[in-house]
Formats: sequence, C-alpha cells, structure tokens
Amino acid sequence: MYLTYFDGRWSEGNVPLYGAMDHSLWLGSSVFDGARALRGHLPDLRPHLERVLASSEKLGLRCPLDVDEMEALVREGVAKFPADAELYIRPLVFGTDGFLIPVAEASRFALTIFDAPLPPFSGFSACLSTLLRPQPSMAPTDAKASALYANSTRAMREAKARGFDQAIMLDADGNVAEFATSNLFLVTADGAVVTPRLNGTFLAGITRARVIALLAEEGVRVEERSVAPAELLSAREIFSTGNYGKVTPCTRYEERMLEAGPVAHRARALYLAFTETS
Repeated sequence: MYLTYFDGRWSEGNVPLYGAMDHSLWLGSSVFDGARALRGHLPDLRPHLERVLASSEKLGLRCPLDVDEMEALVREGVAKFPADAELYIRPLVFGTDGFLIPVAEASRFALTIFDAPLPPFSGFSACLSTLLRPQPSMAPTDAKASALYANSTRAMREAKARGFDQAIMLDADGNVAEFATSNLFLVTADGAVVTPRLNGTFLAGITRARVIALLAEEGVRVEERSVAPAELLSAREIFSTGNYGKVTPCTRYEERMLEAGPVAHRARALYLAFTETS
C-alpha cells in the first residue's frame, strides 16, 4: 500500500508529481528523507524531518512546511494503516521552476508512506566497489539529495554483477566511507567497535548516531576514526545502520564468511527496545 499526501490531500498509489519542465525532473533538484513507523512507534522522527529542511536549503530549495506541520501529517498518515504495520516514511521536497538555478519559493512537498517490513536479521553479502564517494567540494554530500543516489546505484549494480547484495565504498583518500546505502560499523580483530569518522563524504546517519549512543549507554565505546580497507579483511564483525534495515549484519565480505556477531545483535536489540519508547 502506497499513500501520498500532495497538494492538500491523501491519495493511494503512485501519485504523479512532476511536469516535463519541472526543475527536479530535468536537473535533479530534489531531496528526501526516510523515517520509520514500527507498530505505531516513530523512532527519531523529528531529526529526520529537521534534516528535510536542512537538505532543502543546501540544494537551493525551501520546504513549504515546517517540522511541526510535517510531523502532524506523518502521524495522520500512519494512523490510516493497521496498528501493527511496519512502514517507510518518505518526505520529498522538489524544485519546479527555474532554468539552471531552482526558484526556492517554487519548491513543492509530498509525503509518501508505504508498507516496508523491517528486514530479517539474516545478513547480506558485500564487496568493495571500484567507485568512490564524492568529496564535499564535488557534490552536495551534506544533503540527502536524490541526485547523489546515482553514485550509490552504480555501486550497487557493480556489486550485483559480481554476485553480492551490497557495495562498500571508499572516499577519495582511500579510506572506508560506508556501504552504498547505509553507514558501516566493524569490530576489529582485537575487539574494538569502530565506524568511519565523519569527513563530509557521506551523511551522518541518524540511526548511526542513535546506535553509537545506545551502545555507549551499555558501556560499549565506538571509535570514530579513519578505517583502512584492509581492516575489513580481518574484522570479527561488519554491520550496517540505516533507516530501512536499522541494524543489519554483513555475513560475507568478498570471499570471507562472517558471523552475525554479538555487537550487531546487541545493537539491534538496543535499537528495537529504544523504538518501543518512542
């Protein structure tokens, strides 16, 4: 089930939003965010909505709604689904007018909510991509911009062609950045829990920050530092954090088989317990 709020009303199905001359369709001026409703709970909803505003500004757009208005619409939309539904919440801001530079005041807003069960904790495979994350001087890497995902999907296509589910991408300095579509954590051979430090080449994930905080409350320190690709070859665990799957283990990296280990299990359990309080 797809449910979209656009132009003052809720509609089912794949609601048409664009015209052939709209700036977003022609030149990629659109941003989005992803949040979750899990059995009526809305973990970290407001940070996701706040990021919609920030991402819009960074692309020269202006979200027509404020955070309170978006939150009210999200809650209204979620209430139209069964109480036990697991949903993906996707606010979208897109440019309509302008030749090369979008007219900020002409930005439009749509909110789509759809069924998306949380993936099982069964694991996925990943390989190292030949493609790199762009530097902040090359692309709007500090925004959740739709245009950035062409890079991600290229890496994913490359991984699929090699028989893997997911890709791990490096930054321009040759350090690990993240998975193609989510943030990366690893447990080193000596037991340290590590995630690549924020350097502007990938988004500071909201679920990433939440998992770091939840582990810290349990006495588990997460090191944020540069990660060399070779460390992936000796890691005890590799797992991802992101809005879609929340915490998911990587159970094969290149030709190495890995366990869904205790840190990933703990992070997932802590996140789901946090969800119940939200």
